[in-house]
Amino acid sequence: MAKAKSDSLFSLVKSLTQTEKRHFRLYVNRSGNTHDVKFIKLFDAMDCLKKYDDKEILKRVPSIKKSQLSNQKANLYRQILSSLRRYHIGQNVDIQLRENLDHAKVLYNKGFYKQALKMLDKTKALARETKHFTIALEVMEFEKQIESQYITRSIENRAETLTDEVLATTDIIKSSHQLSNLTLNLYSLFLKHGYAKNQKEFGEVSTYFHAHMPQINFENLTFYEQLYFYQAHVWFNKIIQNFPNVYKHSLSWVKLFQDNPEMIKKQPVHYIKGYRNLLGSLFQLQYYSKFCEVLKEVEELSQNKEIVQNLNTEVLVFQFLYISKINKHFMEGSFDEGVEMVPELMQKLERYQNKIDPERVVMMYYKIASLYFGSGNFRKAIFYLNQIIFYQDIKLREDIHCFARILNLIAHFEDGQDYHLEYQIKSTFQFIGKMNQQQAVQREIINFLRITGKITPDQLRDEFIKLYNRLLPLSEDIYERRPFFYLDILSYLQSKIENRPVKLLVQEKFEKLK
Repeated sequence: MAKAKSDSLFSLVKSLTQTEKRHFRLYVNRSGNTHDVKFIKLFDAMDCLKKYDDKEILKRVPSIKKSQLSNQKANLYRQILSSLRRYHIGQNVDIQLRENLDHAKVLYNKGFYKQALKMLDKTKALARETKHFTIALEVMEFEKQIESQYITRSIENRAETLTDEVLATTDIIKSSHQLSNLTLNLYSLFLKHGYAKNQKEFGEVSTYFHAHMPQINFENLTFYEQLYFYQAHVWFNKIIQNFPNVYKHSLSWVKLFQDNPEMIKKQPVHYIKGYRNLLGSLFQLQYYSKFCEVLKEVEELSQNKEIVQNLNTEVLVFQFLYISKINKHFMEGSFDEGVEMVPELMQKLERYQNKIDPERVVMMYYKIASLYFGSGNFRKAIFYLNQIIFYQDIKLREDIHCFARILNLIAHFEDGQDYHLEYQIKSTFQFIGKMNQQQAVQREIINFLRITGKITPDQLRDEFIKLYNRLLPLSEDIYERRPFFYLDILSYLQSKIENRPVKLLVQEKFEKLK
């Protein structure tokens, strides 16, 4: 894969839609004849290539010397971004606000102070209306600068009014930042360590959450303050495994947008993420009927161009829509149907590979491996688990790395690869020990696999029963049940005891879901 630094411009060119390319050509042609402009020839050359190649570009554009290529690329990069800024200004209020602020600065520099203040007043009103309070504060600071330097006589009590506006806006921004910082830190904590594994971790995250949750009057909160309030509660409750509360706050998160429909178009990413957490909580609660109802809403949302309005939102919807579809197959026990969509999923994953963060990719591989395991294709399961095991950054989602190795052990056992099993057990045990991830469930599974080579086949069923009986009470323990979120080991053991496919047992459980 090419380095991001060398092909960032090429990637940008290749990401442009046909209408964006047309707009770019119109944009650069606005000043007249561009026939001899080198950066346009560079753009045309890159547009024609399938992969980045310096030599091929210089061959296609002989007017650019090798020593000039770097500067021409930098110029083209700026021109494309400027064009895209103009093209998407109607869809991004914050860009409009920034442009108005720039226009006010130009008027100020030309000495048109009252015109500048008029422009700033309009910008401030729009910023407040669209909840862009940070930009509104920036506008007010500019207004203060003009009022403090020039006698504009704009309105009576101007200084007092402006001061009050600044103080009120500053309070809103401070509260929003406190809540958003709390949300971000909880999210980071979840990525690093996953769910709380014991009372100590539960106490630490609870203490942190309550110490950093600001004192608020919920009735007076702005849209963003409410949004960050719900987000912080979602991540806190997810870490402590309080999934009914995750559902409650995720639902409030989504409803907040539905009660403020104008914000859906302005902040589609947050709206989509609200649905993602809502579906995730319903899966954890195994609330199938509600899960299907919300999934249908998401599938309709994925076709709404006013929400899925660019590549960023398109990739975001792709990620959690496919994860949710896989989760639906898990609940139904329809593993064979689930693996049918893997080729399409992998095709899209390859298309979006540079747009998806590694944590999501790791999760997708684990979900795919679990599908193949459930369908009885253990070789395929091992293949996708290896994509996780051999991933370099093992600090990323340690919990997924841990359970990928556990599932990999069982897949090797099922596939009859006993000659690999001893090495796999030793490697997994060392990995878990280093990462301080060893829980009772993991120890029981590893100890069971260790003795499989020492017992006769007729003894195996009794050992499965013993393991099942040891794990069953752990599935009810809040600090030990975490492995069961990633691996339905009880259904697997029951299938071995009863000598039936695991998917049939999951399907029987599915019939009891509400």
